[in-house]
Amino acid sequence: MDLKMEIIINTVVPSLVTLILTAVILRFLIPVLKSRKMGQKILEIGPRWHKDKEGTPTMGGLAFIVSVTLAALAFGFYFSYTGAEMSALYITCVYALMCGLIGITDDLSKLRNKRNEGLSARQKFLLQLICSALYLVVMRRSGNLDTSVHIPFIGYDLECGWFYYFLALMFLCGFDNAVNLTDGIDGLCGSVTAAVAVFFAAAGIRDGDIGVTLLSVVLIGGCLGFLVYNFHPARVFMGDTGSLFLGGAVTGLAVMSGSELILVVVGIVYLIETLSVMIQVAVYKMCGKRVFLMAPFHHHLEKKGWGEIKITLTSVFLTIATSMIAYFFG
Repeated sequence: MDLKMEIIINTVVPSLVTLILTAVILRFLIPVLKSRKMGQKILEIGPRWHKDKEGTPTMGGLAFIVSVTLAALAFGFYFSYTGAEMSALYITCVYALMCGLIGITDDLSKLRNKRNEGLSARQKFLLQLICSALYLVVMRRSGNLDTSVHIPFIGYDLECGWFYYFLALMFLCGFDNAVNLTDGIDGLCGSVTAAVAVFFAAAGIRDGDIGVTLLSVVLIGGCLGFLVYNFHPARVFMGDTGSLFLGGAVTGLAVMSGSELILVVVGIVYLIETLSVMIQVAVYKMCGKRVFLMAPFHHHLEKKGWGEIKITLTSVFLTIATSMIAYFFG
């Protein structure tokens, strides 16, 4: 088989299948969510125009959780992929599912209490720690993890020994929450995550890593399929169900590829969103003043007059730019 054709079959086809499957599932899921009154509650302190979004069905992330997981497993078996790379894929899929389960618990709690507060920050972080620790243990025991950290741009691998596990736990939990914080306006989280997944797909093809490539391309398809209904004006939200799953998938890709720190560059939007919240809280507690009009940062831009589409597209272009830097120089 021609090499180009093989690449197309192994990457484009799984992505397209996942895209179509996600969109089809949403076509039937949205009416179900509406009938069960599973609508988003909007905080009073948020931008006033977000009140129009109240009642929009949430937990739509269930669609790409199902499609991404099924596609990754099905195409892995279909192409008869075996070995450590594929075991890492399956383990990472389970980890992302566990993160998604935390999100489902959080969303159901919000809907049951009829307010925009579900699990406490402490409860959520504890569950994330447990899931992340299990992921690292299984990855290590399956031979898919070592204790070195690749330093991008200088090409140096720093051996961290047992300290690696502490760093990895903070990385997994931190970036999972960062992806969660990015889900605040129509299309933002799905678009940025699709762009991040494109980077990992390209890196996987370059490095010959079948597991990273397959998970990346189905993640691209899942995000794009979701955006059919989530791009502004959104007809459904992913909820913590979807954003925590995406966070688990993205951080898992970084661990699988042995390039955790590259996500700091590629996931610059996630980082900005998280830092804006940390800075806002720290400065307010110390000085009683706010640095941003509202945090996370996308809400600050909204308060400055930016439209949701402009914020989303700018974030995607920034992600593409940093991804190209990471790909060619990282």
